[in-house]
Amino acid sequence: MAQSRVRIVDVADALGLSTATVSNVIHGKTGKISDETVKRVQEELEKTGYIPNMAGILLARNNSRIIGVVVNDHPKYEGRVLEDGFVMSSLNALSHEVNKKGYFLMIKTTTDINEVIVFASMWNMDGLILMGFCEENYERLRNQMRISFVVYDGYFDKCSKFVNLVIDHYDGGYKAGEYFKKLGHKKALCISDNYICMDKERIDGFCKAFAPGETVIWKIPNTKKGRVRFYKDKFLELSKLDITGVFAVSDYYALDFMQFLQGRGIRIPKDLQIIGMDDSMASRESVPALTTIHQDAYLRAKAAIRCIEDMRDGKEYDTRIVLPVKLIKRESTREL
Repeated sequence: MAQSRVRIVDVADALGLSTATVSNVIHGKTGKISDETVKRVQEELEKTGYIPNMAGILLARNNSRIIGVVVNDHPKYEGRVLEDGFVMSSLNALSHEVNKKGYFLMIKTTTDINEVIVFASMWNMDGLILMGFCEENYERLRNQMRISFVVYDGYFDKCSKFVNLVIDHYDGGYKAGEYFKKLGHKKALCISDNYICMDKERIDGFCKAFAPGETVIWKIPNTKKGRVRFYKDKFLELSKLDITGVFAVSDYYALDFMQFLQGRGIRIPKDLQIIGMDDSMASRESVPALTTIHQDAYLRAKAAIRCIEDMRDGKEYDTRIVLPVKLIKRESTREL
C-alpha cells in the first residue's frame, strides 16, 4: 500500500511541538521561533518527506512571488490568442525573466475585465501584466485593485498607479517607410484593421518617411475569412495601382497577406515587397523570410518585472516607458 501523506500534525507530534509552530516554520514565519527549533522542524520535514501545499504557502505570505499575466482574448484571434506571435514572444520572455528572478508565472485569457480583478485577488499576486485591453478597462482596474500592474502597449494620454510599457510605434513605421524609399519604391500600401491608436502611429510614421512617395491605406477585416474576401475583391485594384511595397502593422497581417499573394502567383520580393512589424518567430521562418521591425521582448519583460517590484516596494517609477525598435532586413525586400 502507498504510504499515507504526512500531515503537519504528524510532524508536530513527533517533535512535541504545536501545529502552529510547525506551520509557521513551513510558511517562513520564524521571527519568534528559536534557531534550534527551526532546525529540528526542518530536519523532521525532510526525514518524513513532508510535501507542502505550495498554494497555501504562497497565499499565506505577504509576498506570494506570483506574477499574473492576463491577455485579452479578442475575437480577432478567433480563439487562438496564445498562438499570436506578439503574445507568444512576450510570454516566452516573461517566463525567462520570472524564472531568473524566482517568481511564479500565472497566465489567464479573458474578454471580461471583471475576471481580472477576481484572478488577481484570489492569488494574492505581487503584480499583474495586462495585454490588449482598452483605456477604460485600465482606469477601472486602477480604481478597484490594490495590486500593482503593468500594461503592454496601452494607449492613453496619462496614467498613474500603473506603468505603460510601449514601443516607439511611430519610429517603427518611419523606419519601414525610410527603407522602402531607400530601395527605390514610389508607391506603397499600408494594411491594418484600424486607423487609430498605435496602428495609426505606425502608419503615420511610414507616410512621413516615405514622402513624397504615395501611400495607399487599406483597412482590412480582423477575421481570416473576412480578409480573404477583402483581398479577392481588391486584387484587381492592387494590380492597377502600380504598388511595389506593402507595410503591414504586424507580422501576422504581413504574412497573412503574403500567403494570399503567393497563392495568386505573386512572387515575393520580385513582384511585390513586404515589411511587417514585431519580428515574430514566424517572420524568421517564412519563405521568403520577412523584413520587419524588431521589438525586444526580453527588454520589455525585464522592464515589466522591475517596475512591478518598484511599485510593490514603494519606490519611484516612470508611468510611461518607451522602448526602441530597429529594422531587420530579410528576403521579402530588395533594391528595385
